[in-house]
Amino acid sequence: MSVHTTSKKITSQHIRARKGGEPIVGLTAYTASMAKAMDAIVDFILVGDSLAMTIYGEDSTVGVDLDTMIRHGRAVVRATSHACVVVDLPFGDYQASPEQAFMSAARILRETGCDAVKLEGGIEMAETVAFLSARGVPVMGHIGLTPQSINTMGGFKTQGKDEVAVQELIAAAKSMENAGCFALVVEGVVESASEKINQVMSIPTIGIGASVDCDGQILVVDDVIGLFEDFKPKFVKRYAQVMPTIREAIETFAAEVRTRQFPSADHVFGRPKG
Repeated sequence: MSVHTTSKKITSQHIRARKGGEPIVGLTAYTASMAKAMDAIVDFILVGDSLAMTIYGEDSTVGVDLDTMIRHGRAVVRATSHACVVVDLPFGDYQASPEQAFMSAARILRETGCDAVKLEGGIEMAETVAFLSARGVPVMGHIGLTPQSINTMGGFKTQGKDEVAVQELIAAAKSMENAGCFALVVEGVVESASEKINQVMSIPTIGIGASVDCDGQILVVDDVIGLFEDFKPKFVKRYAQVMPTIREAIETFAAEVRTRQFPSADHVFGRPKG
């Protein structure tokens, strides 16, 4: 199977220019090794606050802090040279005011070297996005099912099920575009609503559990490869099942240790002379 690769560094402006063009490929990564594996293949890598669940075993994304996002963002940036790297602004570090958001975004850009930040919200966050954009911070927006708002949404529920909800989503999307976002993640939105959103936008829409007609798609890499097993979103297609392989390797190692078949130092390095 062939893959699309290029050595040219992709920026937020390159992503913005892809509206209506070649579909944009995105995946999450939280570690240097995973980022290195996908760097030459995908168009952008999201250092998502989903790491709270996939890496740290939390029940939602709201528990991760700014220092943690910076630490993982730095690791991903160091391992990449091609993909555009976007880092999530974590819950509580941008909602209070545009000034708070700028201080958080500035830290992320300065301390990780990433290309852009992502934040969740619609009309209520337009002023913040405009404030950031005017000060040189590239922003990717995120509407629909916004995991940081899970406590007020009442769970991971599909959005855009009636015409009122659709119009609210379109208004949110347009507010993000007008404020200066270079792209917009549309998550957990029914296909017909996603298509309507995509049609009125002049910036790329990136679907996750939305329409295949979006300008691109992103998934959590742990879901894609079968590494995260706590739950599987309905829209996720597993392209591999690595967890059984990992367990098998661990079981083999443990069995060799317990039966004293594990290679000795002499076997690995050779017996010392003399």
